[in-house]
Amino acid sequence: MEQLSTRQVYANSWMTVREDEIRRPDGTAGVYGVIDKPTYALVVPRAHDGRLHLVEQFRYPVGARRWEFPAGTAPDRATPHPDDLAVQELVEETGLVAGRMELLGTIDVAPGMSSQRGHVYLATELTQGEAQREDSEADMRAGWFTPAQFEAMIGEGVVADAQTLAAYALLMLRDRNGDGHGPA
Repeated sequence: MEQLSTRQVYANSWMTVREDEIRRPDGTAGVYGVIDKPTYALVVPRAHDGRLHLVEQFRYPVGARRWEFPAGTAPDRATPHPDDLAVQELVEETGLVAGRMELLGTIDVAPGMSSQRGHVYLATELTQGEAQREDSEADMRAGWFTPAQFEAMIGEGVVADAQTLAAYALLMLRDRNGDGHGPA
C-alpha cells in the first residue's frame, strides 16, 4: 500500500488521529484513518507462588470497570525505552518493585486502526512499596489472583482487555517452553 497524502485531524497529549489517502496494490484509491499512540509497556507481576497481580479501573470508552495487568504510556507522547517504562508503570500503578524483569514479547494493539505497539514484561522477585498513581488513576484498585481465579475471570468476562489476554498468552507460551523461571 502506498501513502499518497496524510493530514492530522485530531491531537491531544496522549494520541493523534490522522487520515491518509492511499493507493492499494491493485491501483484503487482509498482512505485510512489511523490512531497514532506511543509505545506502551505492560507488566505481568507474578509472585513466587504463581499468583498474578492485576489492577482494576473504570474504562470510559467501554463504560465499565476492567481488571487488567498494569500498563501505560508516557505522558505528552514521550517515548522512553520500554524497559524503563515497564519499571515506571509497575511502581506507579501497584507500588511493586521487581527484582527481575523479563521481556516476554511485543504485541500490536489494533493494527487495523492503530500504530500502537506494546512490550510485555514478566516481573518477579517482587517487593511491595507505595503506589504512585496519577490523578486519573485515583479510583484504581489492585489485587492478587491465582492463575485459576484469573482464568475464571476471563471465562466470566471480568477480564476482557485484549492486551491482558495477549500478555497472558505470551506468559503461557514462556512457561510451556520451560525456561526454568516459571511453572512448566
